[in-house]
Amino acid sequence: MEQETMLKEILHALKIHSEKMDEKFAQIDNRFAQIDKRFEQIDEKFDQVDKRFEQIDKRFDQLERKVDGIRSDLSETQKTTNFLLGKFAHHEEKLLQLTEQQQ
Repeated sequence: MEQETMLKEILHALKIHSEKMDEKFAQIDNRFAQIDKRFEQIDEKFDQVDKRFEQIDKRFDQLERKVDGIRSDLSETQKTTNFLLGKFAHHEEKLLQLTEQQQ
């Protein structure tokens, strides 16, 4: 009888311990679920940041193309200006020669 009582007490103690362990594991599972949610949120934020960087890269590419176009325009303008300055100098020389001939 005494052994049976001790066995029941041991079984009862094991049952209580098992229930407490189940509660602790449930708490741990909840914590891991919360951590998983946080990681998902962080992943979403990183995805948003990646999209923003892609947009920024596209904008830089557009700006680079615009700057290249402006450089090309400036180069053409410089060539035209140099040509016109040369013509102006040539005409100035001719005018000077004509003025000298008339004197």
